Amino acid sequence: MSETWQVLLPKEIDSSGPDSIADFADCTGMDDYDSYEDALSDIGRYDAVIVRVAQIDAEAIARADNLKVIAKHGAGLDNVDMAAAAERDIVVCNTPGANAQSVAEHTIASLLGVRRHLHTADRHVRSGEWERAAFTGRELTADTLGLYGFGNIAQKTAAMATGMGMRVVAYDPRKPSDYFPEGVLRAERFEGLFERADAVSIHVPLTEQTHHSISTAELAALGEHGVVVNTARGAIIDEAALVDALEAGTVGGAALDTFESEPPGSDHPLYGRDDVLLTPHIGGVTTQALARMSRRAATNVRTVYEGGIPDSTRNGAALSGGHGK
Repeated sequence: MSETWQVLLPKEIDSSGPDSIADFADCTGMDDYDSYEDALSDIGRYDAVIVRVAQIDAEAIARADNLKVIAKHGAGLDNVDMAAAAERDIVVCNTPGANAQSVAEHTIASLLGVRRHLHTADRHVRSGEWERAAFTGRELTADTLGLYGFGNIAQKTAAMATGMGMRVVAYDPRKPSDYFPEGVLRAERFEGLFERADAVSIHVPLTEQTHHSISTAELAALGEHGVVVNTARGAIIDEAALVDALEAGTVGGAALDTFESEPPGSDHPLYGRDDVLLTPHIGGVTTQALARMSRRAATNVRTVYEGGIPDSTRNGAALSGGHGK
């Protein structure tokens, strides 16, 4: 295998991944271009793309004459046109579980932040004030945490929550009953998750079925003290319905790490609310997780280069083979 591959990298990536494929790959970062659009307009010269947030849509894939693999630096593939990639026989793979610990920790931290008013208390002290009673919080112990989805991240979140004394109930119709460990109850109905939980955390991919699946009825079922935490994809929550529910007091608060549009713009209606904790899609952004995702994405590129199909390939049934050199 003497051929050198051209590999396009995201603007930000831990160097351990690209370094690990330097024996066969010349890597170019998207930051070498003026914009994502300029980088993707040049996609025809690349054999592989490691992607984080850039949109690899059908138009870009149509120009990708040499592309053999799209390796996601992360788990969610809603920014890759899977059908278009399958038509061009391009492997699409991801790094499931690589950031699970980081996102689970962020989930619990966000829930604690909302319940204990940490973001507003911090601003309060910095402004020179000291009104302790204004920040009376609520304990998590003995509350029920609802998990929407029960994949890698949700399982780690469940373990942390039960360790803190919380009850856990999960809804994931794709998982059989015996998949749920002791201490995690299975919700048979989606609506039942919100009826039983004091807080709900989202851990499903964005699909046609999950888009805006949390809206007015679900938030009302969660209740006036309930909190919704989203470290998955923003459009799973109907943001307009969330704003209405918060204003009406039918739900207690929210912690959002993801938004329908990112960045959400300067006039988002949630900015002025103290009952909402907002972070810039950083759930999986830790030193350890970034290194794991970088290395695993690079390993997936190597596997395709060597003629194999990565275990995390998501369109394997549509491939005809022959991707390596």
